[in-house]
Amino acid sequence: DARVRGWFLLDSYLPTFFLTGAYLLCIWLGNKFMKDRPPFSLRAHLIVYNLGITLLSLYMLTELILATWEGGYNLQCQNLHSAGEADIRVAKVLWWYYFSKVIEFMDTIFFVLRKKSSQITFLHVYHHATMFNIWWCVLNWIPCGQSFFGPTLNSFIHVLMYSYYGLSVIPSMRKYLWWKKYLTQAQLLQFLLTIVHTLSAAVKPCGFPFGCLMFQSSYMATLVILFINFYIKTYRKAPSRTATKETPVTTEIKNGFHKDYFAAANGFLNDKKAQ
Repeated sequence: DARVRGWFLLDSYLPTFFLTGAYLLCIWLGNKFMKDRPPFSLRAHLIVYNLGITLLSLYMLTELILATWEGGYNLQCQNLHSAGEADIRVAKVLWWYYFSKVIEFMDTIFFVLRKKSSQITFLHVYHHATMFNIWWCVLNWIPCGQSFFGPTLNSFIHVLMYSYYGLSVIPSMRKYLWWKKYLTQAQLLQFLLTIVHTLSAAVKPCGFPFGCLMFQSSYMATLVILFINFYIKTYRKAPSRTATKETPVTTEIKNGFHKDYFAAANGFLNDKKAQ
């Protein structure tokens, strides 16, 4: 899309590719480095990080609502060129959404430094690595229009979620954090709403690329399947006698999408995963 020419990191795929490779390499080398070393606390870092992502998510949520309202976006289906300057405004917010995915690589780095390797699951790494690369493609070919919906929902979820993480770092606040299960349910609802919204543009087209709609629906479907599996194991499976004697597991959702997190605030709240 000519409207995003010259934007930071977008003109070439190589920076996104190498940053993703560096992320995967940091996980592998980091675990080796930390193997015989004590875990870092990182309490202050976690407070700043969670607050920063919360504020960035709040900005993206507000700006997407205002930009799409200004452009008269059609909720059912919105093409890429009819809203004029409002499309550019949406694209600028979605660039921040893309860039936030490289910032969120720190979620995993915190796990490595705190020696929470059991929480660096396939789902965790799959989501982080793929989202950053997918959104490079989105910004280059479909940087506005129908692409606005998922990030709007996701930014709202992130405001709630990272607020939860930030509060979890403060010991006196943990007794008030009773709403983690509802965050999990909201995350699943987000996936389903995004799929419905995406397919609505396929049923009643408005000029948005059909192939992109099918790809997004398929990708979101993989997250729904993995997330439902996680939800069933976490909330439906009866705990074993051993597990009930240990500290309760804290289930979390990360970066606008669910992860197999079993400790609040980037691994801060609980030091042990249920056996």
